[in-house]
Formats: sequence, structure tokens, C-alpha cells
Amino acid sequence: MAQYDVLVVGAGLFGAVVAHEAAERGKRVLVVDRRDHIGGNCYTRDVEGIQVHEYGAHIFRTSDRATWDYLAQFCEFNHFVNAPVANYLGELYNLPFNMNTFSRLWGVVTPAEAKAKIAEQRVPCENPRNLEEHVLNLVGRDIYEKLVRGYTEKQWGRPCSELPPSIMRRIPLRFRFDNNYYNDPYQGIPIGGFARIFERLLEGCDVRLGVDYLVQRAELRPLADTLVYTGSIDSYFDYAEGELAWRSLRFDHQLLDEENHQGVAVMNYTDAQTPYTRSIEHKHFEFGTQPCTVVTYEYPQAWSRGIEPYYPIEDQQNRARYELYAARAHAERGVFFGGRLGEYRYYDMQDTVRSARQKATQWFGGDA
Repeated sequence: MAQYDVLVVGAGLFGAVVAHEAAERGKRVLVVDRRDHIGGNCYTRDVEGIQVHEYGAHIFRTSDRATWDYLAQFCEFNHFVNAPVANYLGELYNLPFNMNTFSRLWGVVTPAEAKAKIAEQRVPCENPRNLEEHVLNLVGRDIYEKLVRGYTEKQWGRPCSELPPSIMRRIPLRFRFDNNYYNDPYQGIPIGGFARIFERLLEGCDVRLGVDYLVQRAELRPLADTLVYTGSIDSYFDYAEGELAWRSLRFDHQLLDEENHQGVAVMNYTDAQTPYTRSIEHKHFEFGTQPCTVVTYEYPQAWSRGIEPYYPIEDQQNRARYELYAARAHAERGVFFGGRLGEYRYYDMQDTVRSARQKATQWFGGDA
């Protein structure tokens, strides 16, 4: 007989929520993860009293009160509001694109002046074939060159003229002085870091870390009747249909002997010359007053096997390849795939929580 009802591969946000929901329904749950910590890419660690977001900035936000309340039962959120700054060769601009941005770019004062400037700068294109034509059609040359092009090309490793318009289908323009990056009414950072959320989510589950399911599949799979796999779907099938394309990231964490390095939690570098896309000063997520600080520089990089995948490149070719894997997944008995890697889909955190709860209900019954 199997020792467990459910084996969850991956202790990230999707896997942890599914594991919690299964345990709440009386299931015996084992969670394995090849990393040496729980939390996946949301993992935070303490450095000199500062909660460092090990794999890039994670800010929880949602417009759905039920999703906010669900995660809030496992932590206490602070009132952090994301207001990043764009750095273009030393010129600083507020994000998202709002009246502060337009005033800094062009010296305009009123919304009418800003709208007139954008209309003057636009490069009309009825059917944009690529991201460059799309952005120029929406916002014009200055915003494209200073605030979009360099960052986007670094992020995706390809010229904007070779990227599909769908990458940035909408460009929100705010004709008010408002630096709050998100429109969602619920937004914050867990006090004490994200690790506490995962510790509480996984209470009642057995957890084994430093365990690579794909290496130890033969001994792990018989342990449970049901498998929930949150790794990359192509790796599960040993890339039988070919590799799905991803972009990856590299993080350079630096402990600095200064109190305040950049004055903001997140700074985006939108020029092509700076090799990293963002610098993150973690203490500002929790309004820290420590005498030192930790700054992380985020470098996009190409993905290859053995490197952590982060962003799916969802072009037509890769979507078609994913559908081949999805058909294989559908034929697997007692195996479910979910999350960003398992579904080859970019999920924000709130999307991940909502999807995990819905799928847990679908797979194990009960209410979401």
C-alpha cells in the first residue's frame, strides 16, 4: 500500500497551496523539492535582520478579497506599496507611466499637455507586426526608447522588432500623479518574510528537501496514489517533444555597509548598456532601519538544462509544443500538472494561489 495519498513535487507557492488543501481534506501528503528550502522562488532568508527575496522581488497583490484573505490567514501583511523607479543612464523616472513620468520627460504640467505630447510622438501603425511597432503606435518614440526598449530587449534576449506585440499588449498610461504600480486594492509584504507563509501552509505535511524527483522517480512515485507535479512539464517527459523555450535569471546579492543605497525597493534599468534589469534593496519592503543594507542585481540570461526556468517564451511554436506535452499529461494516470512550469504559463502570485485552490477542489473535492 502507498504510504501517502498525495505526493507533491515542488514546495513553491502552487505546490504548497495544493499540499495544504489536500491535507485539510484529510489526505496524507508528502512534499519533495530539489532545493534545500521551501517557498520556491518566493523564498526569503534573513540577512542581518533584512528579509532578502532570494529570487527577485515578490510583492503580493490582488483585487480579489477572497484570495487576499486566504493568504492572510498564514501571515500578517504590511502596507508596502510598490512604486518602482526607472533609471535611464542616470535619469530617473517614476513608474508606472504617470504624470510624474511625463513631467520629467517633457516638462508638461497638465494631463492635456501630456496627452498632446504622446499624440505628437506616436508612430501610427494599423496592424503592428512586432513589439516595436506596437509600442511606438501606442506611446511614441521617447517612452519607447527611454523606458521600454532597453529593459525589454535585455529581459527577453531579442530585439523588440523580433518580439510579438502580445508581450506588452496594454501599456497603462495614468494621467494623474500616482506612482502606485498596481491598481489592486490589496497589496503588501508578509511581515517577517514569505518563509513563514510556507511553514504554515505545509504544517501537517511531510517535507523532504534536497530531493530531485526526476532522479529518484523510481523510488518516490510508488509512495503515493496521486502525484502533483509542479516542475517543467517538458522535463517530466524527458523532453520527448523537444525543449520548451524559457528565459532565466541570475541574482547577485550584495551586503553593503551603508544604511540606504538607492532609496527605493525596486529600480529598473531601462537602458541597453547596463547589463542588469533591476536592483532590489530589500530592507525597503519592510521599512527597515538596519545600519546595513542588501542590494540584489538581477541579470536576465538564456535558459539551458540545469538552469532554473523563469519566464515561458509563449510564441506560436512553443505553444504548439506545449500542447503536445499537455496531451501526454492528459494520458498520465494519477498525475496532475500545475503552476507556472507545469502549465507553461506566466502566473502572478495571486493567479497561482487562485489556480492552486481551484485545482485542489477539482482533484480532491470539497470547496475552493
